Formats: sequence, structure tokens, C-alpha cells
Amino acid sequence: MSVALPQLRALVAVVDTGGFGAAAHRLGVSQSAVSHAIAALERAAGRPVVARGVPITPTLLGRRLVEHARIAVAEAAAAEELLRDPAENPSGAVTLAAPPTACHAVLPGLLAGWSAEYPELRIVLLEGEDDEVVGWLEDGTVDLAIVVDPDFGTTEALPVAADGFQVVLRTDHPLAGERSVDVADLADDPLLLSTGGCERQIRELYRQAGCAFTPTHRVRQLSTLFSMVRAGIGVSLVPGLAAGMEGAGLVLVPVAQHLRRELVLTGPARRPWRPGVAQMIDAVRARRAA
Repeated sequence: MSVALPQLRALVAVVDTGGFGAAAHRLGVSQSAVSHAIAALERAAGRPVVARGVPITPTLLGRRLVEHARIAVAEAAAAEELLRDPAENPSGAVTLAAPPTACHAVLPGLLAGWSAEYPELRIVLLEGEDDEVVGWLEDGTVDLAIVVDPDFGTTEALPVAADGFQVVLRTDHPLAGERSVDVADLADDPLLLSTGGCERQIRELYRQAGCAFTPTHRVRQLSTLFSMVRAGIGVSLVPGLAAGMEGAGLVLVPVAQHLRRELVLTGPARRPWRPGVAQMIDAVRARRAA
């Protein structure tokens, strides 16, 4: 029994895209080639590795196999890139993930620096929730990420930002003119919460204030959150890096409780880094030290 790399590439693409046609488009091959690759894996295994529905999903065996397939595909890509460029200068396409506030306040400067230093480099950006970003980094969807308060460490990781929390208020709210706001003073205001991240930190702020954490609405997009506060539906708490995203009619006032986030630029903790990623981080480190 033998497994070929094209079969593993096909499995990863089918699981990620949910279909043979979409997987073929990603890989730049025919749909028939993808179907034959999956069929070959299933002959080797003696049972299905994907369930052929809409979308196509992995079987229990397929879920286990795709974890190994991602590592094998990533290792092969790293070896191919190293052969093309023994100096490991960043080139080609690198996929980067970050949460919305980092995309707004941190990434523009990083992207500009990389563009100037590595003109052959093309960065593909994915914006996601905090947990999504970590998941993408570890399952191989992305090569590099800005992670919030990571519970894992890598020696090459680089802190790129830190912030506290701000209360989002309408400009006519009684607390809008204060220099800071105690979370306890928001007890009578409906709490609107973004599901894009930071719930753990906001829960902690309410715990510090001795207040019940009872959001009345949960929304995914920060733009929706700001629109709801602007409409008078409630108040919210957001990271300081969101400053400038709120728009007219709203103010951001620092929270009196002390709690900070750290944002770290890193590659994955439990799989090999793509060649060039460490150099990208080192370039940021060098620019900041200059």
C-alpha cells in the first residue's frame, strides 16, 4: 500500500473546499484527476475517506488522514520552495490571517514594509475571529498569523501590538465626556457583544467590576456593533485598536479596569514553518529596532 503526494493534496483541497470541482480549481487540475486521486486513497484504505454529499465532508478516517496530509503537503511545499531559493528569501504567495482590529491598525504598516523589502512576495490575507485565526494557523490554512493572547509560544514569535479596552457610547450618552468609565457604571445599559473575539477578556472586565455579564445581543461584525450603538440599542466594549472604526456619532472611552491584550505575529506552533516566514518576522523585528 502506498500513498502519493498528489492524492494527499487532493484530499486536503476537497476537505477545504467541500467539492471536487472547487478542489480541482484550487489545484489547477481537472476534476477527473481529483476524483481519481480520492478513489485511489479509498482503494488503499479499503473504505471511504469522504462522504459524497453537498458539501463533501470527510469521514472519520478522512478527518484523521487529512491531519497527516496537511503536514505532508506543507513539508513538500517547504522543500520545493527551499530548492528554488536556498537563501529562503520570502517569495511567491504567503497566506496571513488576522482579526479585524489587527487588520485595521497593525497590518497596513506590516504589509507596506514587506512589499518594499520583498517585491517578489505576494500576501493573501484572511480576516477572521480570534479562534478562527488560531485554527487556520494550526491546520495549515495559513502560513502566518497575528494571534491575540496566544496560549502557545514559538521562539521566533514577535509581539506587534498591545491595547486595552474602550467603551463604545453614543456622543449623547451621560458618560461620553468622562476620561474613563468603570464597567460597573454600565450596569443599566444593554450590553452589545461582538462574537469576533475578546469575549473572554470582556467577561474578565465584568468580573473585576463585580457585575453580571449578560449580553443582550451578539453580532459578528464590528460595523454592525457600531451601528447598533449608534441607534441607541445599547453600549459595547471593544479593543483599543478599534479606534477610528467607530464612525460619526460615537465615542470610545477607556475602561477604568486594567486589562490588556497582546497581539503576536507568529507561525504555527505544532507544524513546520514555511520557508521565508521567519525572515518576514525578523524583517519586522529589525525595522522596529532601527
